[in-house]
Amino acid sequence: MRLFLQKTFLIFLLGMVLQACETIQDFKFEETDAASKYADWDEKKFHDKARSAMDSENYTNAITFYETLEARYPFGEYAAQTQLDVAYAYFKNGDPEPAIAAADRFIKIHPRNPSVDYAYYLKGLINFNRSIGFIERFLPTDSSQRSPSNVEESYANFQELTQRFPDSKYTPDAKQRMLSLKNNLAMYEIHVARFYMKRKAYVAAANRAGFVIKEFQRTPAVPYALQVMQDAYTELGLHDLAEDVGKVYQENFPNGPPVLEHRKASVVNQIWDYIGLEK
Repeated sequence: MRLFLQKTFLIFLLGMVLQACETIQDFKFEETDAASKYADWDEKKFHDKARSAMDSENYTNAITFYETLEARYPFGEYAAQTQLDVAYAYFKNGDPEPAIAAADRFIKIHPRNPSVDYAYYLKGLINFNRSIGFIERFLPTDSSQRSPSNVEESYANFQELTQRFPDSKYTPDAKQRMLSLKNNLAMYEIHVARFYMKRKAYVAAANRAGFVIKEFQRTPAVPYALQVMQDAYTELGLHDLAEDVGKVYQENFPNGPPVLEHRKASVVNQIWDYIGLEK
């Protein structure tokens, strides 16, 4: 019986090995077939085909052409531009991680290239789009209620661009996006402060609101931070401080916050906030 089991196991193992060999052979055949398909292509043809694929929004094919071009002609006429183009192709294909990796590789290898400012801008743009949720692309939502990690990365990317290349043609757009990102970060802090208020952590709420007033001046979040701070001081029994904050609020915002919160800006946004899909 033992000998029979050993023979059965050996037959099974041999079958698995043979199947694996067939898989490897098929893979090698496909790899060889793909290589022979582009055997007579020069770098210009790869570049033209990639551009054509990009124009027709076939980003998967474009990535294949760009990566093959880069592998075959690493020091060719289109080498540097290809590294940048493949980053953009990955971005358009919805692959942020390889897109950022490709942009970083371009920056590292070509730090003095005339297009290096675009690589920094592209990194910021990729993270900027990552900060927009999938649902928000189709329905109005409040992105400031979500984790700000991608927002912070995007802000840092654009900030690096504006500092390194103040005269870049991408800098004005980057600065505008930074304003939007800063407002987003400030409102995120307001949501956190309100969360502390709901949990009766009034000291933490007041500190968070104070952080907004200190670090995010001249953003739409400031009046909301003052409101939270006043409510927190009132709950803590610090009525003098609460009164002082109230005076600051009335002096600077006598007609209320100049910019309505996202959740109060329209009926659709109020419904979205009410059903709590972002909570």
